Amino acid sequence: MSDDSASMDCARTTLAVLAGGEGRRMGAPKGDLAIDGRPILERLLDRLNWPGPTLLVTAPGRQHPPGWRRFAVEATDAVAGEGPLRGLLTALEHASTDEVVVLAVDMPNITPAPLAWLAANLRANPTAAAVMVQRPERGSSQLDPLPAAFRAVVAEGIVRARLHDRKLALHGLAEEHQVLVVPAPSDWPADFWANLNTPSDLAAYQHASPVRSHSMAIPAAPAGSE
Repeated sequence: MSDDSASMDCARTTLAVLAGGEGRRMGAPKGDLAIDGRPILERLLDRLNWPGPTLLVTAPGRQHPPGWRRFAVEATDAVAGEGPLRGLLTALEHASTDEVVVLAVDMPNITPAPLAWLAANLRANPTAAAVMVQRPERGSSQLDPLPAAFRAVVAEGIVRARLHDRKLALHGLAEEHQVLVVPAPSDWPADFWANLNTPSDLAAYQHASPVRSHSMAIPAAPAGSE
């Protein structure tokens, strides 16, 4: 699927970006990262050129990261400290469409076509609450909880129940019988999965992309932060 066809297919699908993480391993909130001298959120929206509604999910105390005004809506988690599963619930509660594609802010190489593929798989499976993907990993497979596509009305109840039971691991959603796990297409580029969790991840990303080697920065942590 081309990026042009992705634009046509997702006009009624909300794009939700989870950007509320503390970024403890990175040393600063990942929503505050800059790439090519620009906020990572702005760069992400420019790469995706999403045709449908856009939703930014943040956490208490980390609202309004750089680039937040580019989103149609910002929603903040009602409860702090429950990780990306709480962010997912916030996204499902505030999405303006039933179809929601959710991704993390720290995937700098994400492109529109795979997201549209996820949404199309959700439509093709009307009883599924969500579609998650496994990617090949050295002869086996690895579940990547994000990006994923969700049917908000159904998935919201599942996520809420798991939060209530303190089952906070996002990948644990694959245990739910209404969640469909499918293999990632072989033509998705390997660097699609690039994920920036730590300064070493950032350094590796810089090394692989020399043009960005001096233009991607971790913001200074506020005074007194851990």
